Amino acid sequence: MMRTLVLNAGYEPVQLISWQKALCLVISCKAEVVAEYGQLIRTVSSAFAMPSVVRLKRYVRTVRHFTLARCTRRNVLLRDRYQCQYCGVVCRPGTITIDHILPRCRGGRTVWDNVVAACHTCNRRKGDLSLADSGLRLRTNPRRPNWRELLEESQTDTVSDWLPFLNLAG
Repeated sequence: MMRTLVLNAGYEPVQLISWQKALCLVISCKAEVVAEYGQLIRTVSSAFAMPSVVRLKRYVRTVRHFTLARCTRRNVLLRDRYQCQYCGVVCRPGTITIDHILPRCRGGRTVWDNVVAACHTCNRRKGDLSLADSGLRLRTNPRRPNWRELLEESQTDTVSDWLPFLNLAG
């Protein structure tokens, strides 16, 4: 799915949206296209370039910071590159799970330093045991990635357009 980076009026990243929503913002004169994909969207009477980056014409106050990547299943899998963090096997997107290092039944939360990608075999083997009780070892220590790392793993065609606006440290 092609996504569009939305920038505030001051060129700060706000969020990622579908290209359809971005095109609606542009057509309704609420945003302008900053960068575009190489594809055209045709209607009966006109054609539009598919937007890769749009900038809002009016400044919008944002509540959350775009610089902090949310801890979602997709983002965890991207961070771990679809590789089981226990045995190292690389899995297809539909055949890998998320494992809580400290199980939720023992008070573990779904936060960046407590979740890792795991193959079904390792996830069943670990079950609801703690890492020490299961006898498994992590290949890498989980941490919060920045947006640049996640985008480089997911969509290399958009990174070149988005990176100038995602000038994030570490």
